[in-house]
Amino acid sequence: MNEVSTPSVSKVPEVTLAFWVIKIAATTLGETAGDAVSMTMNLGYAVGSLIFFLFFFVTVAAQVSAKSFHPFLYWAVIVATTTAGTTMADYADRSLGIGYVGGSLILFLILMIVLGTWYFSLGSVSVNNITSPKVEIFYWITILFSNTLGTALGDFLADSSGLGYEGGALVFIGALIMVAIAYYYTNISRTLLFWMAFILTRPLGATLGDLLTKPYANGGLNLSRISSSAVIALFMIACILLTSKRAGNHPREI
Repeated sequence: MNEVSTPSVSKVPEVTLAFWVIKIAATTLGETAGDAVSMTMNLGYAVGSLIFFLFFFVTVAAQVSAKSFHPFLYWAVIVATTTAGTTMADYADRSLGIGYVGGSLILFLILMIVLGTWYFSLGSVSVNNITSPKVEIFYWITILFSNTLGTALGDFLADSSGLGYEGGALVFIGALIMVAIAYYYTNISRTLLFWMAFILTRPLGATLGDLLTKPYANGGLNLSRISSSAVIALFMIACILLTSKRAGNHPREI
């Protein structure tokens, strides 16, 4: 199924460089804000997950109900998935004792099941086909679990592998560069490359967020989680205001 939606009915932004910049900022905000609620405010991972999942439910309901593309609403849902992903992954990895590897494998399996169900139900998982409530629900569930998986991957590489936050960030930047090269110079499925990049931007944001806020002794810059979150949120708002506010499709067929 290769039917491409038109901008008049599409409710997702065009996938451009600006999209990825805002996405990385949103994933970084997800890490700092998620940790601010669960750790700085001492509410814990379970309560934090409940708060952010309710935020996700409210925003995604508004997004699916909307008749047209609203950039701030769209990115609010993205932020909801990254904050919920942070606290849910931390709850599974640390509070439940599953560990980073176990948590990553379970989340990867869930993500593959969601994508598989989406594909067999509708014949495509392309971001060019987000034009109906049913497709949107699949889209947002996929994003929720991809961002949760990304949190677990980022924590595993930064904390368990010995690479630290800078090393982990460099690994994910390198992986994203390889995806970009594959996008421009190979015929690999654009849908596959999109979801690979989407997943990889989350652990990049997770390691960048931890780099900003973790104590010096742990390799971080020891900045305030709350003030860091506020600055990143302002940066996101500025980027959204300065970029196109119209819906769009992927610039190349997927």
